[in-house]
Amino acid sequence: MSRDLSIDVHHITRVEGHGNIVVDMKNGELRKAQLDIVEPPRFFEAMMKGRSFHEAAIITSRICGICSLGHQMTSLKATEAALGLELSEQTIKLRKLLVHGSTFQSNVLHALFLATPDFLNVGSVFPLVETHKEVVLAALRLKRLANEMGEIISGRAVHPISCVPGGFTQIPTEDKLKYLKEQLETQGLKDVAFVAEVLKSLAGEIPVFKRETEYISVYSDEEYGLYDGQICSSDSGLYPVEDYLSVTNEFVVAHSSSKHARFNRSSYMVGALARFNNSHKLLKPEARDLAASLGLVAPNFNPYMITVAQVVEVLHCVLDSIDLLDDLLTTGLKQEKPNQQPTKYGRGIATTEVPRGILFHDYTYNRQGIIEAANCIIPTGQNLANIDDDMKKLVPEILDQGKDTITKKLEMLVRAYDPCISCSVHMLDVEFVE
Repeated sequence: MSRDLSIDVHHITRVEGHGNIVVDMKNGELRKAQLDIVEPPRFFEAMMKGRSFHEAAIITSRICGICSLGHQMTSLKATEAALGLELSEQTIKLRKLLVHGSTFQSNVLHALFLATPDFLNVGSVFPLVETHKEVVLAALRLKRLANEMGEIISGRAVHPISCVPGGFTQIPTEDKLKYLKEQLETQGLKDVAFVAEVLKSLAGEIPVFKRETEYISVYSDEEYGLYDGQICSSDSGLYPVEDYLSVTNEFVVAHSSSKHARFNRSSYMVGALARFNNSHKLLKPEARDLAASLGLVAPNFNPYMITVAQVVEVLHCVLDSIDLLDDLLTTGLKQEKPNQQPTKYGRGIATTEVPRGILFHDYTYNRQGIIEAANCIIPTGQNLANIDDDMKKLVPEILDQGKDTITKKLEMLVRAYDPCISCSVHMLDVEFVE
């Protein structure tokens, strides 16, 4: 192939938001290989100032329609940390169920509706309705089951309404939880097994590419890190959540309206593969076995395998949800009022793993329970520098494969990260320096 190459994918498809892939090579010199983010800022931190602690989670759940639960959960935990609101064990278990439902709903959406069309050389999921109907139906059933978890436990699947600081305004009935457990044990596990077999059949279509990077995620000694824990770096170990600014180190680049992030290297990865690399030993045994059968062994340095890690997490979330439901039903549900009596005021910082990676919310409250300052650091923003670094390594390695193949593999690379681009553009004041 010519030593000159120019690629401009304007608004890559099957991702949330708008981003452009740009590659420029002249005389064998790679001058540019990057993902341009062209979304306008959304100013959510500014919206939070002056708001009551009762409103924070309601507002921030609107940051994303896919990860609304994750934003709400992280917002609630930050508020509770700032105000000293303690939670019951029942509340924590119900919240973990919500995080599981949100995770496997989004993972299924990405793996089967957004990524799989690339493996089958079609432009979207719609042709698969005719050619792979059962795969689409299994994905829809899993998504529906995850949405039901949200509806039953938190009032609705998108922008939950019964989760509030200190607990829940209403808890589900035992009959509803029994129904969820039955559905997960029967149709849920059956559909996950089917999806796993489909992914195995497509394994040969996943590009082979390796670039070692730093992997950052939530880590807990007690369980696979999703709901809560410390910050874990594959390079340098564990850090308290309160040190998140020293880990994320956001910075501005000229080609992105979203900030980038870096820690021990020029970039780091967050998301399903980062979680797997850091916490794979804490997966349910069946999920570990599934990972091995899909060729996913830690540490894995192929970003295209993020999709495989997502499917492994689906099985883990379904199995752990069954265990949580069993615990709640065995103990019996208690009618609890949310604990909304502050014992202190000040700054609260929290993290949760949302499907695309580790999320941070940071609020400072005055003595009236009003937010004076807010900061949110979104997973996709943390991944953007890593995507650029992946591109810079990938393009020279596949230069002999032709422009169309290079373009497709770059699109697949971006889609593998499952970026939520709109969510990532949240900063208040940016000065671009050329």
